[in-house]
Amino acid sequence: MTTRARRSVAQTLPDFPWDSLTDAKNTAAAHPGGIVDLSVGTPVDPVAPSIRAALAAVSEAPGYPTTHGTPELRAAAVGALARRYGVTGLVESAILPAIGTKEMIAWLPTLLGLGAEDLVVIPELAYPTYEVGGLLAGARLIRADGLNRLGPERAALVFVNSPSNPTGKVLGLDHLRKVVDWARGRGAIVVSDECYLGLTWEGEARSILHPSVCDGDHTGLLAVHSLSKTSNLASYRAGFVTGDAELVAELLEVRKHTGMMLPLPIQSAMTAALLDDEQENIQREKYRARREVLLAAVRGAGFTVDHSEAGLYLWATRGEACRATVDWFAARGILVAPGEFYGPGGVQHVRIALTATDERIAVAASRLG
Repeated sequence: MTTRARRSVAQTLPDFPWDSLTDAKNTAAAHPGGIVDLSVGTPVDPVAPSIRAALAAVSEAPGYPTTHGTPELRAAAVGALARRYGVTGLVESAILPAIGTKEMIAWLPTLLGLGAEDLVVIPELAYPTYEVGGLLAGARLIRADGLNRLGPERAALVFVNSPSNPTGKVLGLDHLRKVVDWARGRGAIVVSDECYLGLTWEGEARSILHPSVCDGDHTGLLAVHSLSKTSNLASYRAGFVTGDAELVAELLEVRKHTGMMLPLPIQSAMTAALLDDEQENIQREKYRARREVLLAAVRGAGFTVDHSEAGLYLWATRGEACRATVDWFAARGILVAPGEFYGPGGVQHVRIALTATDERIAVAASRLG
């Protein structure tokens, strides 16, 4: 009897990028004033009292939560998207909670049934999980911002990220409309990662579901939203996907079978966050102030900051290899992420996060000055 060699899923994936920052992190940590860690966009501010109270209020509930989420959560999500981003025409059944949007993005190609014959398009500079999602499904991958470059290739799924992580670039209305038209002409699904939509500093960012983009027709469109950034709920793993009701129903069926359900206390907390616009406004203004301080300091240190009109990062360069720039920052006790994490187009940039306390941002600015 022969034993079939086991296929290791881990071996199909790239190395986890942040594991390669150990040396730079140790250098920054050895700085006399301590490290200022601007390498990861993790929130540092406390969760709003209204959200914590909602979490605690259902902490005694012993039963299983529903995969689809409570009616209150789904109604709150529809209302928040309309108030905050002008998204209309959504039905509550088209809201599906996720155990953090990273999980949703990573498994979407698999949940939608994509495989080796399918092509997944990701941005040329992209959050690494888009690539991971395609690899987990065994699909083919291509990096392309201009979809016309694909020629006769027939894509099954197109990931869009506006505002972008890492660059903070906001795609204009014409660009988004062209993506929607291109995908619909080829039967492709568009998945728009909109985690930073509520953190736009310059210009106007639109959801793929906004009527000016899709003419009110959500067919073939999915938008992924997170409360990690706008409401400091990264530890809660609170997000959701919405858009095409038929696609959401398909995702729901698979997730019910696999037990992908969000804990009820988290659903309650999400509902409170989606109903409370003031806590989101307060947090946005904190990031705006930190951005002003850090942006001036980075530019004053001789860097060019490209794009960065939205989101929680500065996309900076001084025309050298990104790892050399990482080392330059580390020598000053500041840890940043090398642009190569996000694709070949980032080899001369670094991503600098705004997610540190006012005190740490001020320390970073003083060291750069």
